[in-house]
Amino acid sequence: MGSLGNSANSKAVHESGEDDYDDHKHLSPTHQQLDAGALFVLKSKEKDFIEVTYNLKLKIQRIISLTFNLFYFYYCLIYQLVKFRNVLKDGQKENRNSSLRSWLHCGYHLTTSIVAPPLLSLPFAFTFLGWAAGIISLVVGALVTFYSYNLLSLVLEHHAQLGRRHLRFRDMANDILGPRWGRYFVGPIQFMVCYGAVIACTLLGGQCMKAIYLLSQPNGSMKLYEFVIIFGFLMLVLAQIPSFHSLRHINLISLFLCLAYSACAAAASIYIGNSSKGPKKDYGLKGDTESQIFGIFNAIAIIATTYGNGIIPEIQATIAPPVKGKMFKGLCVCYTVLIITFFTVAITGYWAFGNHSEGLLLSNFLDNGNPLVPKWFILMTNLFTMLQLSAVGVVYLQPTNEVLERTFADPKSKELSARNVIPRVVSRSLSVVIATTVAAMLPFFGDINAVIGAFGFMPLDFILPVVFFNLTFKPSKRSLVFWLNVSIAVVFSALAIIAAIAAVRQIVLDAKTYRLFANV
Repeated sequence: MGSLGNSANSKAVHESGEDDYDDHKHLSPTHQQLDAGALFVLKSKEKDFIEVTYNLKLKIQRIISLTFNLFYFYYCLIYQLVKFRNVLKDGQKENRNSSLRSWLHCGYHLTTSIVAPPLLSLPFAFTFLGWAAGIISLVVGALVTFYSYNLLSLVLEHHAQLGRRHLRFRDMANDILGPRWGRYFVGPIQFMVCYGAVIACTLLGGQCMKAIYLLSQPNGSMKLYEFVIIFGFLMLVLAQIPSFHSLRHINLISLFLCLAYSACAAAASIYIGNSSKGPKKDYGLKGDTESQIFGIFNAIAIIATTYGNGIIPEIQATIAPPVKGKMFKGLCVCYTVLIITFFTVAITGYWAFGNHSEGLLLSNFLDNGNPLVPKWFILMTNLFTMLQLSAVGVVYLQPTNEVLERTFADPKSKELSARNVIPRVVSRSLSVVIATTVAAMLPFFGDINAVIGAFGFMPLDFILPVVFFNLTFKPSKRSLVFWLNVSIAVVFSALAIIAAIAAVRQIVLDAKTYRLFANV
């Protein structure tokens, strides 16, 4: 009976979560203390495990709830925006529609797509070129792109007058070069350029957020990929904006933002350059002869990326007809802002830091984590840059969205039907999620961006416009225009090939430092 009683008591004690041995009076005091300590540790571990499991359960529930509410919010947002757009489209007369889709709005779109934070890498490009070659490259890039964009606009206007209005770059290639060129060359290149720009914007946005975080928490534990993911959530919301035309107010704000952070970057460079805090000025080219030669072409690819657009037909399609002359006015607005920002940042940044200029000029404002200008000034500059990056990313998402929606949408169903709205929200969201994941995994995207500039922006913005013009208008082979266009096509084709080789070489050299989700 005694053994049965002890067994029953042990079972009861064991079920209550205590030790099996309940008869402590037979143990020595030392053993009783050890036994009590073991019991306390066991209870603490069980308590911690239960608490962690409970917290994990709560987090999973919150994530599921947040995801559901987010998608529901997206659905309602898209429904209301598209509905509002349709009301405007149906209820407005032609003159009102013309004022809504004016050349000024086109200027906003062009400015956001060209005058973007990659301009902060221009002083870095100067480190491979030096003063004379750097400034000449900037001037040539401005002249050639302004000229080629105007040629592209004239080609678009000409085909529109013939009843074939081209809304996309690949439509032009299909009509002028043939279906295979549009499907297998121009279309994929434009998709690569636009999606690469989205990835680059997401990465740079995360880097700006990290810079702001480190100003207040110099020894903070958050990693770069966490900030990239946070910025990705902002992009996820903005990606649901229905169309290019819906972005006109955002792009107007973007125009002022690019002026603001360019002015801040130039002012900080002048301040540091005139103080004793900055590095010793050295404008000599670094490396041996081979490195210098490849560096020159790598810098050309960076400048081509900075001047690149790749979506001129999509932007011109936002202008209400007749479009004659309106694109030229929009380009004048864009290039006025471009000249002010590009040349100011490139010259002041390279003057202040010389061949110590970083890939992103804002990185030069910190020396081993110590700010060389007031913290609030760095915070403000990074904030302006980050906000414009979100606008640039959304602009370059538009061609990608169009490709995905044309693939998954049902033209027979209504625009606001669940059959079309749900695929639209899901495809846009997945597009941003994939771009954010790639940006978080590959924070060395600067090297890959040079490849995109060589393979993408140079063909789309420097070569194809002059080819399209010659094939469309067929100018006389004795005319200056014909030979100027041929010269531009030949020279920049050669530069694109060499720059691509230089960019790939740089990736091979830097490959040993690459690491997924690196905290750079």
